[in-house]
Amino acid sequence: MAELSRRAALLTGGAAALGALVAASPAQARALVGWNWSPSDSVAGSGAGVDPHWVWDADGDPLLASLFERGLIPRINELLWNWERNDQALPDGLPADLRGFLEHARQLPAWADREKLEAAAEFNKARGIYLNLCNGPGGGILATAIPKEARAVYHSAGGADMEDRVAKTSRFGFSVGALDAYRPEGTCVVECVKTRLVHAAVRHLLPQSPHWRNGAAEDIPISQEDMLVTWHTLPTFAMRTMREWEVAITDDEAEAYLHVWQVTAHVLGISDEYIPATWAAAHAQSDQVLARNMGPTPEGVTLTDILLGQLAEQTSPGSVSRPMCNALARYLVGDRAADWNGLPREPVWDRVIPEAWPAVVEFREGLITAPLVPEAAWALDEAARQYLYLYLTKWQETKIVIPTGNRPE
Repeated sequence: MAELSRRAALLTGGAAALGALVAASPAQARALVGWNWSPSDSVAGSGAGVDPHWVWDADGDPLLASLFERGLIPRINELLWNWERNDQALPDGLPADLRGFLEHARQLPAWADREKLEAAAEFNKARGIYLNLCNGPGGGILATAIPKEARAVYHSAGGADMEDRVAKTSRFGFSVGALDAYRPEGTCVVECVKTRLVHAAVRHLLPQSPHWRNGAAEDIPISQEDMLVTWHTLPTFAMRTMREWEVAITDDEAEAYLHVWQVTAHVLGISDEYIPATWAAAHAQSDQVLARNMGPTPEGVTLTDILLGQLAEQTSPGSVSRPMCNALARYLVGDRAADWNGLPREPVWDRVIPEAWPAVVEFREGLITAPLVPEAAWALDEAARQYLYLYLTKWQETKIVIPTGNRPE
């Protein structure tokens, strides 16, 4: 069995048994583990305990299939284009069944805590550069190392225009991290509900693609498990990574950060019985679902190349290069996921970044003064700034809409 990198061990919680699972194929990992995460560890506190691999969206999926059959998707996209604020009334003209679904879907769960949501907003503000690096290139590159997600993205309409796909993903991500995320004037509820519609549309469309069917191990994409896997590449991965970087985080801040993502999972359509109630429960669930769902694909290699190419092209001359992007991605996700995604080794930057980035963190945490920060650390800090600039500018350019087809071939 190949040795796990430090990052891979971190990602899987460092458990020896799970190290063997990560080294195995996703199918082998599934056979070894099954589903043994208890719903008593969820925000619901109970549940049927059904393997989420076999659960999708019982309300959204038949609705979207019906809307497609009635030829209503283009008109719905027009009507929903300017629906943006959490407190904004739904536009007139929507089909009655869709209106009822949206009104129900936009409601926060009874267990949502406004004080924790506000605390999470302040935490996102204070730790934004770390969170956006973890959730952006970190979560993005991890996502391309998830075979089912990589294939679904590549063969869906979004895979043919990755700039637009990245823009829509960043729009969603920044809505979660915004100060007003779940306030009436915020946009997070709308972005989550629109994303839920997109997921249901993709479940309807992708099975019609012979290209996706030829490589897919499932009949229906984006199960509840698939959504959980993606969820863990965002808050769970970010929290573990920040802990490894020794970022100062209080227990209250950690709890608030988890809570905003718990609420987000609910509004995205993840069943409460699968949403972890605590960080310990999240880590345990992450260990299980990531182990059985990660691996290499040709689609993942292609998407990784596109994503890092976009980042390198958008940065200012001299501040960051594609080799630095490659090495930064490898540092964030570890050797195993980087190798699965076809990232080349960068002899210079692969040595520099593990030494320089901790200096950036220490400077930002007030542990060292500016004169002691090495020059390479400032270059990395600029790369992080440029990454944020890329996503912030992309965020202004597009909106989440329901796809009307698969990847054009």
